[in-house]
Amino acid sequence: MALDQSFVGRTYPPSRPYEVGREKIREFAEAIGDDNPAYTDVEAAQALGHPDVIAPPTFVFSLTFREAERVVRDPKLGLDWGRVVHGDQKFAYRRPVRAGDLLSVSSTIESIRSMAGNEILDIRGDVLDEAGETVVTVHCKLVARAVEAPEGE
Repeated sequence: MALDQSFVGRTYPPSRPYEVGREKIREFAEAIGDDNPAYTDVEAAQALGHPDVIAPPTFVFSLTFREAERVVRDPKLGLDWGRVVHGDQKFAYRRPVRAGDLLSVSSTIESIRSMAGNEILDIRGDVLDEAGETVVTVHCKLVARAVEAPEGE
């Protein structure tokens, strides 16, 4: 079943706010094996001009992916989640994510297209701080693989 093209341009309500904590940043940096002191040491971050520790660039993935999942699981969209693979991810930062930030994500379906039987969905996640300012924009491409025809057809 083809995805509903009327969803292009649809923006979903913002997520509930997520408070970025120093410990979450430290845990994430350790999990990805990045020992940059700006992620764990306030003084090191301040020496670089930041008010507190900052998060690695991919830290917001868990926030934006959760919201993108909410979009693609919308039953009216018509996406078969079981056929979905992650195609691409891009981050466009206005400033680093910092400990103490209160962030929310608003997701927008930017495009839906078909290619070789696959359906490609582009979702933009705008990560906003408590003042409503954009911190980072995340572009996520999801691909719903083509349905295989039964053998003999």
